Amino acid sequence: MFDQFVQFVRDQFGEQERFIPLHEPRFTGNEKKYVNDAIDSTFVSSVGKYVDRFENMIRAYTGASYAIATVNGTAALHIALILAGVKRDELVITQPLSFIATSNAISYTGAEPCFVDIDPATLSLSPEKLAVFLSEQTTVSEGNCYHTASGKRIAACVPMHTFGHPAEIDAIVQLCNTYHIPVIEDAAESLGSTYQGRQTGTFGLVGTYSFNGNKTITCGGGGMVVTNDETLGKLAKHLTTQAKVPHKWAFDHDYIGYNYRLPNLNAAMACAQLEQLDGFIANKRELARLYEAFFATTSYPFIREPARSQSNYWLNAILLHDRRERDEFLEYTNSRGIMTRPAWTLLTKLPMFSHCLRDDMSVAEYIEDRLVNIPSSVRTT
Repeated sequence: MFDQFVQFVRDQFGEQERFIPLHEPRFTGNEKKYVNDAIDSTFVSSVGKYVDRFENMIRAYTGASYAIATVNGTAALHIALILAGVKRDELVITQPLSFIATSNAISYTGAEPCFVDIDPATLSLSPEKLAVFLSEQTTVSEGNCYHTASGKRIAACVPMHTFGHPAEIDAIVQLCNTYHIPVIEDAAESLGSTYQGRQTGTFGLVGTYSFNGNKTITCGGGGMVVTNDETLGKLAKHLTTQAKVPHKWAFDHDYIGYNYRLPNLNAAMACAQLEQLDGFIANKRELARLYEAFFATTSYPFIREPARSQSNYWLNAILLHDRRERDEFLEYTNSRGIMTRPAWTLLTKLPMFSHCLRDDMSVAEYIEDRLVNIPSSVRTT
């Protein structure tokens, strides 16, 4: 199958010789026009019309009441945790299969990640495993949830929509509401994906997106905080601009703030990319359909969008039979100019998080041993 896969990928991308990356950006719209306009305006930093325009476009696209642009997705997640009231020495529930930024942002607040296993269908936080963990290991007192053994407050829950596929986010939010735990959606990979017709990132108290160079749309970096809470929306804007109190000339600040605002240059590119998002997703969904048909003739499962969802298929993925075969596939494809990558190393196995509280990790460990991401760029042919 390996040689057939290599040829299939080359056929889909119309490239018989060139190296095929995992996910490369496409600049086929107004990117140069808008960036040149931003340069001509001389507003190239964190103030400018394209920052405002991009935030307005995200609000319109997602249906969120507030959207605050940030310099990258990790900064957005850090601010979201602060907005949720996460503090030092508290716990934040998240999943072990995620990019390290998820747990890094938790650590920035002084809190620690607490790992609960993933769902095999969504590859995101399992509501069933979460229910068991909360039922067996936590206590609710005076409107807060505490980890019974350590006595630490569980300050938030951060599910991540893995590879763009929506988590069972309604079940997670409902469960967390019962235990008085605010939900922050790490939707870094899932802009444009919907669960029951609603955009990911808009179910929890706060949601975040990323526009890194490898995302479905990009502006080189970039992130976004979204929320429907007026107080939090205004506070996010304030904190990401160094918490400067508006005044004609005085430099007064009333919180510890952050230099997290998105520059106007990046926002100009982001606006042009967002104009093309629906077309990019349609293109990627068609590629996923072709991959699914190809792998249906093999013994290797293709990761499909979960039930009740429509995925942007940011990164397509398959499961090999075991870790040995996974590594053989990675070696074979990459040596032949087809970029493939394994799932992230589980966060629980990294030295900075190895001491953190965790529950059963059996599904995440199974997926880590077998999953491979395959080329998923928007095709131009």
